[in-house]
Amino acid sequence: MAKEKIESLKDVKEEVKREKPEFVSETHLTNLQRLVNSVNALQYNIGKLEQQKHTLLHNLSVTQDRIGIFQDTLEKEYGTFDVNIEDGKINYPETASNKSNEK
Repeated sequence: MAKEKIESLKDVKEEVKREKPEFVSETHLTNLQRLVNSVNALQYNIGKLEQQKHTLLHNLSVTQDRIGIFQDTLEKEYGTFDVNIEDGKINYPETASNKSNEK
């Protein structure tokens, strides 16, 4: 009897091995493909945004350098680069002679 049980267990194991599907169902495959495509699209878009961010940061740095150069121009021309950007009024730094004239 023990031999029969062993034989029947072997048969069951062989049957289970044969019944394993080779492929997932079409529905599962379609869902898996959609999910993977979504991840790929999101990663692509993140890459595009990072490239745009890099370009914007570079442009910001270049513009800040231009401001520094222009400040030097204003300093040479007017003695200061402190200018009200609304109306163009120069804000000269207070000096000792300015303070004594006000008294």
